[in-house]
Amino acid sequence: GNDIPLEIKPNFPPYDHQHKAFNRLNTKNGHIPQSTLITTGTSSGKTECFLYPVLDYCFKNKNRQGIKVIILYPMNALATDQAKRLAETIWTDDILKGVVTAGLFIGEGKEKKKFPTEMGESHVIENRQAIVDSPPDILLTNFKMLDYALMRNNYHNLWSFNLNDTSLLQFLVL
Repeated sequence: GNDIPLEIKPNFPPYDHQHKAFNRLNTKNGHIPQSTLITTGTSSGKTECFLYPVLDYCFKNKNRQGIKVIILYPMNALATDQAKRLAETIWTDDILKGVVTAGLFIGEGKEKKKFPTEMGESHVIENRQAIVDSPPDILLTNFKMLDYALMRNNYHNLWSFNLNDTSLLQFLVL
């Protein structure tokens, strides 16, 4: 049936592969998200497969501070593109706006542009110090930066809530 096991769900009827993903990845009534591999064509809605379960989990656990989801991208361009999409999804949902946060933790490059310290209509938090000082619900990063984030002392505070609450991190998206 069309019963989607999510509070935060798409405003469109999901494709079959998305519905199957929602059933595997939801956290409704203590359901533990299952490891899931999605292989389908370009622009067939792979992002939505994890986007809604992840946002649903973050919303349900909005009173627990710290990183709940890590999304790892192979290329910064992809991470930046998806960060914009995530920001727009959160911004346009009255239930999520101002509640669920995401941070883009990638190389900052040489240009001294102003990195946003809070969520916006088309951007997530990009200021590295703001991300470390107040860890977001969702961390978008790459393998190299995740390695730095785990190993370097100056990023230790990023994980402070996770160290105290080891069941908090429920999703690792590749």
